[in-house]
Amino acid sequence: MGQTIVEKILSHKIGAGAVKPGEIITVDVDRVMLDDIMIPFIVDKFQEMGFKKVWDPDKAVLIYDHLVPASQQDDTRHYQVGEKFIQDCGLTHVHRSDGICHQLMTEAGYVKPGDVVFGTDSHTTTYGCVGAFSTGIGYTEMAAILGTGKLWVKVPETILVRIEGKLPEGVMSKDVILRLIGDLGADGATYRALEFAGSAVEEMSVASRMTMANMAIEAGAKCAAFTPDKKTAEYCNMELDEFQKNLKGDEDASYVKTLVYQAEDFVPVLACPSQVDKIRPVRELAGTKIDQVFIGSCTNGRLEDLQAAARVLAGKKVAPFVKLIVTPASRKVYEDALAGGILKTLVEAGAIVTHPGCGLCCGRTGGILCDGERVVATNNRNFLGRMGTSKVEIYLASPMTAAACAVEGKITGCV
Repeated sequence: MGQTIVEKILSHKIGAGAVKPGEIITVDVDRVMLDDIMIPFIVDKFQEMGFKKVWDPDKAVLIYDHLVPASQQDDTRHYQVGEKFIQDCGLTHVHRSDGICHQLMTEAGYVKPGDVVFGTDSHTTTYGCVGAFSTGIGYTEMAAILGTGKLWVKVPETILVRIEGKLPEGVMSKDVILRLIGDLGADGATYRALEFAGSAVEEMSVASRMTMANMAIEAGAKCAAFTPDKKTAEYCNMELDEFQKNLKGDEDASYVKTLVYQAEDFVPVLACPSQVDKIRPVRELAGTKIDQVFIGSCTNGRLEDLQAAARVLAGKKVAPFVKLIVTPASRKVYEDALAGGILKTLVEAGAIVTHPGCGLCCGRTGGILCDGERVVATNNRNFLGRMGTSKVEIYLASPMTAAACAVEGKITGCV
């Protein structure tokens, strides 16, 4: 019997033959990501468990992104606890203002194909874009890993998503993953891996794959998996070894479900308030007035996302009653967008460009909304109260759709 991508990674990690879905195994962890929101709770549990040192300080990455810069008084406590932990345990990989954790983990080379990675944020599924097994965990599990370097995992079943053909003009990978979440439902992939394949997937950039892997959790998925290829190797600045090259689902692998799509059938869509699986084509909502647009987050704050928005906004102006907030996913993205003239285009159109970080996606820093306001956003969640009060309407969209909406001041398509 063949294996799925995730089964191959976990089998290789334990070195004890082929693992099977439902089997509980203990794995040695390649890398962990700690974020600023969770660090006080991680440290408390770490100390409660009696640990004095981190099993391997070089394998832990602490990233300040949600609370940068501090917008509430208690935020500073998170910094203080984090800084003491860094000193006490000798952590060497620390990012205090470099961007969003999920962008930095792959961008800075912390995650490689075939790695097993855990992070204290649900969107840790993002690293599946380079062919890693990665998933979010709680602070108790993280404390245990920091002390031992190990964690138990229940091998997930896998849903195969095959997309063939070429995506139409104006359709981005965000539209693809939103459509998939709509088809599966917000709990349709609970504790299952989403494995992506097909000619349309192969044509996608690593950045586009990141968007899809990032939102796998919005269908309840344990993780996401893409086959590493030449694009992956170039992005990770490495040569793939034979194991990494073979990280693709076998023809005789067992999948709990297979979904097949033709890329040409995809259209720009929106996730409507306040459910991520409430998907409708943009054309059906055309004309709905909006108050704000947000382009950024770990889902769509990468260079190609800002480039896509800039193409739509070039030579145009944001509607006078609309606020367009753009937040690059990392300092590198910010610098590249600045050097390439992308930020100039966005600013000339009327955008407010902020420092890299989670920002408005999690309702922090500037830009929160009030009762009755509507926002079109490129982030991954539109739950009640996420970007302001519980009466704010959040529509999730691709960067191209979001940029077009900013110009018109209402929901509209970009083509």
